[in-house]
Amino acid sequence: MDAIKFRAPEKSDGAAVWELIAHSGSLDQNSLYCNLLQCSHFAPTCVLAERNDNVVGWLSGYVPPQQPDTYFVWQICVDAETRGQGLAQRLLRQALARDACQGVRRVECTITRDNTASWALFVGLARDLGAVIQSELHFDRQKDFRDRHASEHLVSIGPFCPDRVDRLHAA
Repeated sequence: MDAIKFRAPEKSDGAAVWELIAHSGSLDQNSLYCNLLQCSHFAPTCVLAERNDNVVGWLSGYVPPQQPDTYFVWQICVDAETRGQGLAQRLLRQALARDACQGVRRVECTITRDNTASWALFVGLARDLGAVIQSELHFDRQKDFRDRHASEHLVSIGPFCPDRVDRLHAA
């Protein structure tokens, strides 16, 4: 199997990211414009995974201005042929090791109750970071989504020590 390369996205990657998400079959698809912004404005906190110049993984995330110690994971997507190889975990480790995440001591995301793969991923991250994981209802199906989407639970991992991230990235 050819090696996977990780890098910050560039504006020109926006369409490939949009197509990867569209073919996932399970993720909410944002507009192409949104993915172009993620690949340009948010590039320092997003990670692209490539194999043979093909995009096989994507992680979008950012540090909220009101929470400079928190990295919010917006979306993780792995190509169907690459699933089951730990790529989502590697994408998270790459993101947390970035210069843009140096002050981060907490990871947050939202997950629907039925997304067992994401729950397993973030429970594993909490374990690896030696941090507490908590969740609470964040966006309600009826109130916020008007019955168009399942409720999303805010998952919070942390606080954790920066040396734990360094050890994770080295592993």
